[in-house]
Amino acid sequence: MKIAFMGTPDFAVPSLRALIDSGHDIVGVFTQPDRPKGRGNKVEESPVKKYALTKGLKVFQFEKIRKQEGLDALRSISPELCVTAAFGQILSKKILEVPKFGTINVHASLLPRHRGAAPVNQAIIMGDKVTGVTTMFTDAGLDTGDILLKSETAILPDETAGELTVRLAELGATLLIRTVSELENGTLKRIKQDEALASYEPMMDKAMGLIDWNRSPEEICDLVRGTNPWPGAYTFLKGETLKIWGASVREHGDITASGTVLIASPKAGLVVSCKGGAVEITLLQAPGGKQMTAKAFLSGKKIETGTILGE
Repeated sequence: MKIAFMGTPDFAVPSLRALIDSGHDIVGVFTQPDRPKGRGNKVEESPVKKYALTKGLKVFQFEKIRKQEGLDALRSISPELCVTAAFGQILSKKILEVPKFGTINVHASLLPRHRGAAPVNQAIIMGDKVTGVTTMFTDAGLDTGDILLKSETAILPDETAGELTVRLAELGATLLIRTVSELENGTLKRIKQDEALASYEPMMDKAMGLIDWNRSPEEICDLVRGTNPWPGAYTFLKGETLKIWGASVREHGDITASGTVLIASPKAGLVVSCKGGAVEITLLQAPGGKQMTAKAFLSGKKIETGTILGE
């Protein structure tokens, strides 16, 4: 089948690879424009573009594909089907009308739960035990199209958003091939989404990583995992930002005001009180420093017990 692929980050690469390996004719790849990245602001190509170029595929990059130049480019390659995976742009009605078989999206949640830009992060942050991927027909709404197939997986107890995304990318690629195969042989079924069960997740930003020590130990640990690797959870230590990359629930009988440092030593680690319990910070990063264990951090910097984090 002649397919136009639309995707940008690492999550989308396994889906593109699977389509190629399955023998489909990828007539064009659409991805976000090259962007400055990192501290040096070096312009980088998207993971999808890098992979597409290694396969000799034609790559298109538009700030907004829904504008006339994007529409013209899509029409020029005459795809029978469009496939999107974390593309990062809204498709217009005119774009959706180009491929005769429509547009299939690979979404990293079990729709209609966690529609929107950050489904993997929010699944962990909200304490879900199970997540997965969904293939769906794209319509004019935000992840509102008919569900095609789903594949579930348990969220592992210590899994970060970055680690889960890698697993879901492979799961999504496998599900995509099943979906396209059923589309080709006429057995693919469409299921309307139940709007009463829908939830929308906004794009992640740095403010979402701020730890509220008035939350439960489980909620705080879920936030740490769900914001890793970006934007990263953080708190304040005497006015300085302290990134928290690893944390676990810790039983401690002496619970005081939320955010109070209960234990701080190179041997015993760093334990902080919160609502209904305590959290042990296991991995952190000071301003301008590298990630390190809390015990290693405390070997070089003293934190008094009774110190209030978040101030």
